[in-house]
Amino acid sequence: MPSTKSFWRIIVPLPILLVLCSAHPASAKSHKAAAKAPVAVTAQNKTSVINIAYLGQTPLPPAVVSLLNPVIKDLGSAGAELAITDNNTTGQFTGHQFKLAHFTVPPKGDPVALFQQAINGKFAYLLTDLSAKPLLALADLPTTAPLILFDIANSDDSLRAADCRSNILHILPSRAMRADALAQYMMKKRWTKWFMVVGDAPQDQLFTEALKRASKRFGMTIVAEKIWRHQHDARRTTQSEIAEFTQIDDDYDVLVVADEQGQFGEYLDYRTWAARPVIGTQGLIATAWHPAHEQWGAIQIQNRFKGKTGRWMEERDYAAYLAVRALGEAIVRSQSNAAHPIKDYLLSPHFALQGYKGTPLSFRSWDGQLRQPVLLAAPRSVVEVAPIEGFLHPQTELDTLGYDAPETLCKMSKSP
Repeated sequence: MPSTKSFWRIIVPLPILLVLCSAHPASAKSHKAAAKAPVAVTAQNKTSVINIAYLGQTPLPPAVVSLLNPVIKDLGSAGAELAITDNNTTGQFTGHQFKLAHFTVPPKGDPVALFQQAINGKFAYLLTDLSAKPLLALADLPTTAPLILFDIANSDDSLRAADCRSNILHILPSRAMRADALAQYMMKKRWTKWFMVVGDAPQDQLFTEALKRASKRFGMTIVAEKIWRHQHDARRTTQSEIAEFTQIDDDYDVLVVADEQGQFGEYLDYRTWAARPVIGTQGLIATAWHPAHEQWGAIQIQNRFKGKTGRWMEERDYAAYLAVRALGEAIVRSQSNAAHPIKDYLLSPHFALQGYKGTPLSFRSWDGQLRQPVLLAAPRSVVEVAPIEGFLHPQTELDTLGYDAPETLCKMSKSP
């Protein structure tokens, strides 16, 4: 008896087979369920056009700019554009066309005002490259309640907890996920005694809280904690200042740094009093993406992105790419273009997204966080991928990173 492939070759003529392959069984249902604002259907070929808005805000110049890390003007948006290309490749066969419109406000501009002026009523899918405060202001508008907002910029744990919103899905790993990833690897290495050096910026304090939570969760001991206050003094040298600052009475295995703005963390390596590795925001970092990542097909997307943009993919580019790809996957699989059934599918156990990290990605139904492996990376190499082997969970090992369902303070039913 012929195989299944041979069976189709024998009884189905090629022209008919091509028609069968190109016909999308969900197209009729998709057109009926299409949302009024974001979707247009062309009369000529019955293609559903999905319009996506990208709302960003130009950041203020950073306090410290290294010539090795130039300011990237298309950070985030370049990843979204690559995903649009990939979605449209599939859309040729499924009857969907994806379009991306960019909207940007200046550093002191009002994203909410721009949304109401140019986006409201025209888009049901919105990528937000905004900080936490304007993101929440946008999510709390009555007109955004039925929309899906993909947050590609924030790692704040509060946005996944008490300040969560039912219309926001978070793409980047939270600070808790990053801290847990580092702690798992430290436990594997048995580097359990931590000396913490913390910046005085508000973001540094938030990451410090996540690190302390992770240390208790995985049995780390914080032997000392010191606050670095970045004050320029021409009479002192970095070499002598750091050596003196890190000279403590207690022994420790690893120096853990919380310096999200990059004020001092890069100077710690090789200058500490004791010869110890550095982890946290510098040294060994926990990140969603890294230019050195090559496994599970990552080298292909890295090269495609570099060929398109002339630079390597950064973490925010990856987040924007995943957001657009997740939307495309949900539209095809749910057989709908309407925001409500698409969001239900995104949060369902059936949703799975390939993210070039060895295991499918999915959204947590309790806080809208994209569960995903976290890369533990040095400046020029990926050292390990968390969750670390041996850390088990009843449903998925990915939920050993960050706040699990029994721990969450988020109520996803909370609406704007």
